[in-house]
Amino acid sequence: MAARTRAAIAQTCLAVVAGLTVAICPAMANTAAAEPVPVAPPLPFPTPPAPPYLDPGFYNPDPARVTAARPGEILAARQVNLANFWLIPLNVKAWQLSYRSTNTRGEAIAAVATVIVPHRPAPTEERALLSFQMAEDSLSINCAPSYTLQMGSLPNPLNPVIGAEFIEVQAMLQLGHAVVVPDHQGPNAAYAVGPLGGRITLDGIRAAENFEPAGLPGTETRVGLWGYSGGAIPTAHAAELQPEYAPELNMVGSAAGGLMADIRMAIDYNNSTSSFAGAVLGGLFGVAREYPELNQFIDRYMNPLGKAVRVVHEGQCVALQFAAFPFANIKGLFDYPGGDPMLAPELQPLLDELTLGHRGTPPMPLFIYESPFDEAMPINAVNRLYDTYCQAPNAQVFYTRDLLSEHGIAAVSGTASAVMWLDDRLKGVPAPAGCSNRDVLSMILDPGALDTFANTIGQTLASALGMPV
Repeated sequence: MAARTRAAIAQTCLAVVAGLTVAICPAMANTAAAEPVPVAPPLPFPTPPAPPYLDPGFYNPDPARVTAARPGEILAARQVNLANFWLIPLNVKAWQLSYRSTNTRGEAIAAVATVIVPHRPAPTEERALLSFQMAEDSLSINCAPSYTLQMGSLPNPLNPVIGAEFIEVQAMLQLGHAVVVPDHQGPNAAYAVGPLGGRITLDGIRAAENFEPAGLPGTETRVGLWGYSGGAIPTAHAAELQPEYAPELNMVGSAAGGLMADIRMAIDYNNSTSSFAGAVLGGLFGVAREYPELNQFIDRYMNPLGKAVRVVHEGQCVALQFAAFPFANIKGLFDYPGGDPMLAPELQPLLDELTLGHRGTPPMPLFIYESPFDEAMPINAVNRLYDTYCQAPNAQVFYTRDLLSEHGIAAVSGTASAVMWLDDRLKGVPAPAGCSNRDVLSMILDPGALDTFANTIGQTLASALGMPV
């Protein structure tokens, strides 16, 4: 009741709708997961949606209901109106799902994902599903995709990446596939925590498959993963976690680019030498939100300058994470008596958990793309991860190094090739066996890539005129 009271004080229609949903369904915690929840209607135009911190009924449901639910079980659902860059409506079917997930300590948490289904028919008999992890890279829940993608959300120039990546989502919708976009940083906006984001991603897939209006064939649904940079972190961890955490899912492929494979190497690579040092530092603060041992370490050993920098980073969206404090001396913000703070014995278990490759090779085909000149993510860590994965006899890894690019350019030049590769997997076309790697001048020169890129842009512009996707 307290949550609904606060929402009412906020005087937003969205919070009222979320509160009504909770009021209608308080007893559902002990019912079977298959029982559908009521789906609240979309907000009447032009009512703006409430940001997550003013919408506790949906984003932070009763903890007892969350704990009683199974991973991926839907707690609440509502239709939403989506838009390109806050204002240009997108003619698709879309819903938000509040569902149960699990944090890195095995505790039940609430999570939110946006499920999008195109009007056009599926390219195969059963519609497939892509889970797209945005590069949220933020320390505020109000920077999450579920809010930013909605029509009428507050324009935020500090949060431009989600709007840009939404074009990639639409490329998959235009091919007839459904898409689920999880708020993979969780209820505390824990930026750069791959093991958390991986779990939230997998449970978001479960929720989408169990959501009857999406029209998916349940666990038989062919499912792919895609993410770049901050979105590649949960994508790659979800691929590694899936065999143990969600073995019932029919995973057919995972595409990840601009990948942070090893957090220790990323910190060393960016320390005092990179324009992306501020973003990596923001990620360190995000990790501290999920791992109490790191938060205690920061409280104990970070010097006054470092703590002042943390205040600036807290609660900010992606643009400030990247633009603030370029070339920062990350390790110099600590007064650790042992020297290098990243070598502290108490931090090694969590740093191991954040590093890819130690869980074994994912059983699904993998598409990895990276620039050797990436300013944020060291290519040597990705090369080593490729070698680690390919030690498994059944590994299927296709790895491309894009030579004429850097972190931002590779995100664009690799888009069309990733779309084509994922489209094949989602249609049931088998990936080639074994591992292969290549160096190319630019992935945009791959066969069919320019046509795919141009078609995506053209159809996105057409959708701005109201054409159904």
